[in-house]
Amino acid sequence: MPDVPVDLPIEQRIAQAVAELGEPTVVLRALSLIAGNNEGEEFLLVVGGEHARGILDGAPVLYWPELWGTRALLYVWNDSAVIAVTAALHNQAWRVREMAARVAAARGLDVAPILVGMLGDETPRVRAAAARALGVLGTAETVDDIRPLLKDPEIDVRRGAQQGIDAIRSRFPG
Repeated sequence: MPDVPVDLPIEQRIAQAVAELGEPTVVLRALSLIAGNNEGEEFLLVVGGEHARGILDGAPVLYWPELWGTRALLYVWNDSAVIAVTAALHNQAWRVREMAARVAAARGLDVAPILVGMLGDETPRVRAAAARALGVLGTAETVDDIRPLLKDPEIDVRRGAQQGIDAIRSRFPG
């Protein structure tokens, strides 16, 4: 993958990688990042963009490659990723859990019970992401699980809860 265009939006970078490497390879490499493996500088730049340069220049890796691998699955997918995304919902890094909830919703994964558990996460952004994802994946009964978040101390969690409830009600009117 010569000259990674790190200034392009992630969707375009992933599309270029798919065009050059093929969808199965890009998914496999994203899954490898989620698993904590090194997929090389060029692929890290594809999924991480300009921010990946910091890691390549010596900044601590932390959870960023896992996050970027998970985020890549918003733009490229096959069902081999289901297990890794489901596992990422339990990742120790809150940003990875938050992104995995987004991917689960975008890909229609059968993970609603895990998301219900995430409504009690210690991190507000994870609680909000779980509530929004349940708006896509939950059932009418899930509203009762989300409702307590309408009184969460964090406004973004309250917003996410309302968005989730509204989405469920629009899918299950009456």
